Amino acid sequence: MTETAPDLDRLRGGAPPRNHDARTIAALTANPGCARRGVMDAAGVDKDAVARLLGFPSPFGQSQFAITRGNAFEAQVKADGCAELLTLLRERLGLAVPEVAYDDLEVVAGNEGRELRHTRTRRLLARVLETGEGTLFDHPLLRLEIAGQLAYLEPDVIAFQVAGRLHVIEIKSFAVVDGQAEPEQVAAAARQAAVYVMALRRLVGELGHDPARVSHEVFLVCPENFSNRPTATPLDVRPQLAVLERQLARLTRIDEILGELPGDLTFGPGGDLAGSVRAVEARYAPECMAGCEMAFFCRDEARACGATGALGRSVRDDLGGVDTIGTALALADGSLSPSADLAETAAQLRTAARLREEALLVPQGGAA
Repeated sequence: MTETAPDLDRLRGGAPPRNHDARTIAALTANPGCARRGVMDAAGVDKDAVARLLGFPSPFGQSQFAITRGNAFEAQVKADGCAELLTLLRERLGLAVPEVAYDDLEVVAGNEGRELRHTRTRRLLARVLETGEGTLFDHPLLRLEIAGQLAYLEPDVIAFQVAGRLHVIEIKSFAVVDGQAEPEQVAAAARQAAVYVMALRRLVGELGHDPARVSHEVFLVCPENFSNRPTATPLDVRPQLAVLERQLARLTRIDEILGELPGDLTFGPGGDLAGSVRAVEARYAPECMAGCEMAFFCRDEARACGATGALGRSVRDDLGGVDTIGTALALADGSLSPSADLAETAAQLRTAARLREEALLVPQGGAA
């Protein structure tokens, strides 16, 4: 990691690095083959700022109203040493009054430095794992290696259960109405919580304990119905953990990508920013629009060069090594002879073209 640090600093153009959070990691793993996003995220590049400079601003992010509501709800749940949260935990985890303890790790001795906060998190969790002393840890700082680089993560709360297992608690401001919440919001929360569970398990393993002491069951705390009264819902994130493990393992190491890039490449303002971005290969698909700030720029680029990925991941995967729509059409009409590795794909394209022609010859509402 230290060998690539100067290169990553240069890529930011002198700007301070932006931290990963669980949302960005969950989005990153959704497209592990994209070198462009991998490099920019590993370097901590502000992709939103880059996209705006390129003329392709993204609409991502919550409204100010949603952010204010979320902050107010979290503050309410955590007020007075997490009084409301403790009530929920007693119901869900069986915590008794004598077992309650609260540690705020957002600032350590007046210092907000990441290393100091992470060190204190390690020390307190080590104490908990050895002695069982401690219940709630507010804003602990965890670390997770992403493509050879360390990302710092900050869960809302980690709770320690009497039975000896740690549970991640995720506080969200979307409502649970009659026991149901918006499925997409719950799914996104589960993916983020899975990132925290993985990071916490790895820390527990580093401390010499069984990673299974971190439960795969997380607790989602949301407003109930149309009030601000919190309710806690258990979520089993084992499916999300399995996907996360598999996708992170597939991420190309950043040092390998950096070795193939120009030595003076930077994503800082000024100069040929568009050329710098295009120098790093992207793997665009329409699904990127839901989770990457660079998606509008990459979509325009993919459309301009006729990339098959612009039609969707399933189309790109079905076409195998055919990178452009023009090549696919040429293979389909026989005007381009395929290489040996594309012979099967070319045969399938010719069959599809023939079937399309036959279908177009059938009169509407009748038989051929």
